[in-house]
Amino acid sequence: MPRQALGKGLDALLKQTQDVLNNPPAARPEGTPHSSVQKIALDKIIPNRFQPRRVFDEAKLQELAQSIAEHGLTQPIVVVYDAGLDKYEIVVGERRFRASQLAGLTEIDALVHKALTDKQMCALALIENIQREDLNPIETALGYRNLMNKFGISQTDLAGYCGKSKGAVSNSLRLLDLPEHMQAALQDGTITEGHGRALLMLPDLAKKEVLFQRMKKSKMSVRQAEDAARALSQPAAAPKAPKPPEVASFENDLQAALGTKVEVRYGKKMSKGLLIIQYNSLEELDNLAGRLKTKLL
Repeated sequence: MPRQALGKGLDALLKQTQDVLNNPPAARPEGTPHSSVQKIALDKIIPNRFQPRRVFDEAKLQELAQSIAEHGLTQPIVVVYDAGLDKYEIVVGERRFRASQLAGLTEIDALVHKALTDKQMCALALIENIQREDLNPIETALGYRNLMNKFGISQTDLAGYCGKSKGAVSNSLRLLDLPEHMQAALQDGTITEGHGRALLMLPDLAKKEVLFQRMKKSKMSVRQAEDAARALSQPAAAPKAPKPPEVASFENDLQAALGTKVEVRYGKKMSKGLLIIQYNSLEELDNLAGRLKTKLL
């Protein structure tokens, strides 16, 4: 699908949003049909329903809260008014909103947008977070999938808008094929996206679990995880067929006579093979040689 085919969808959204966010608030006259900046009570604001972020780092929120308390909010958040709820829903800036709560503020500067659809809110929340590299691998993958489903666009188009390669988008989406507990490990940082891709090398769920447990136990690198995945993907060697009773009896008799391990190796027809007599020292070899000479002579 060519980029122009999106028409008034994501193309129009990004153009409109760039104008809303980049135009200084003072340059917008009162009553503009697009947006206005005002102070809004924090208790009148609700999170974005389409927020791709699932995990908010408490330490970083505290740092941002301290900065806001000392220097104020340097950039307003973006909200849209929901008349049905009589609330303002966040479009962009949930971290700033949460940090302002921690800083003890009662109101916040907000750019109030009056014409955003659900699809636009979803796209804005995802693209802002991806550009800031604020999301964990699963949050990014869920955001990609949500945006693709809502807009019906291809991975290629999505990659172009987010500034990523098509392969990066595809690899990200594949992480959603992992079991939920492995996705949870990606979300909390127990394993990295590279470890997740190594797990995806194994189609067998049981082998995935074996490798996952190894990752957690040994803290292996991504390269080690990939090598382990390749090893696990190799087919298991077929079990050896038991030796015929007469061969096993011969080995036992000869071992008893020589006092060391004896092995008979043979081909399919047993007409040719090897008789292997083991020794563990030169002295033992001399003793074996002497006993064999005595038997032969």
